[in-house]
Amino acid sequence: MTRGAALRLAAAGVLLAAVIHVAEPAALVDTLRRADRGWLLVGLVAALLSNVASALRWRALTIWLGAVIGPAFALLAYFRAMALNALLPGAVVGGDLYRALTLRQAGLPTLDAGLSVVLDRVSGLWVLLALGAGALPFAASLIALPLPLSPVWIDLSCAAATVLLLTAPLLLIARPLSGGRAFAALARVRSRLRRPRVVQQYALQMGASLVVQALSIAALAFGGRALGLDLAPAVWATAAAPIFLMAALPVSVGGWGTREAAAAAVLAVFGVPAAQAVAVALIYGVFGLLQAAFGGALFVCRPQAVARAG
Repeated sequence: MTRGAALRLAAAGVLLAAVIHVAEPAALVDTLRRADRGWLLVGLVAALLSNVASALRWRALTIWLGAVIGPAFALLAYFRAMALNALLPGAVVGGDLYRALTLRQAGLPTLDAGLSVVLDRVSGLWVLLALGAGALPFAASLIALPLPLSPVWIDLSCAAATVLLLTAPLLLIARPLSGGRAFAALARVRSRLRRPRVVQQYALQMGASLVVQALSIAALAFGGRALGLDLAPAVWATAAAPIFLMAALPVSVGGWGTREAAAAAVLAVFGVPAAQAVAVALIYGVFGLLQAAFGGALFVCRPQAVARAG
């Protein structure tokens, strides 16, 4: 393990310990002990379906970029990547590199292999931000703290943010890039994106990402429901954006620590006690950990071949 990885691992442990201390360990343990097993199972199923949809979304994008890849290969590679995400310091970076290398070793050009992973990841984050921005006006009336802005300004700003988030990526395709060397790499990416059916693929990617994020938010909400939290869907959609984004930062291991800190801060705005907020994030983390364990077991399987489309 490198020094940087060791430092990230230590920082994640210290942050998680600090968050648990703030939430009071005794209260946290009591909250988790009273969790409803039925809701936990439903949440785990939603989390699993979210990642299955993610793998199939990545497969569709990879096919559009010129590869022939089967559903079994996509699922195998995706869940293996989840195992690496859970084990390696750097959040989702390790697993994303694995997915790109898997396609590269199968014969896909380096740029296309990397682009498939980057676009897949960005589309998910893009829709997550759009959902959070769109849900905020509906959740604003449930905020337990004083608001610095009037509801009208919140509605307008969130509507504008949602529209921009969903349409801004099309500018990369529609507008020519100029500016010399600084835009050389972006120009190469843009040339790859100017393929047939680009608008249809964009719509498919956004729609699939909407399904993925809806299932992920549902898994978070079901975890909260297991703890007795009966919050509005708009609250969960609003809270999920910062929680998931913090978990994806390459400064932790599997999102532990950053996810719990974000949950404690964001859900407190809606009046959720620290013990319950942290417990929700821990449960969501366990959902991912269980799937990562499954992905680790899949390393004994041999992925099917991937052929370059003609």
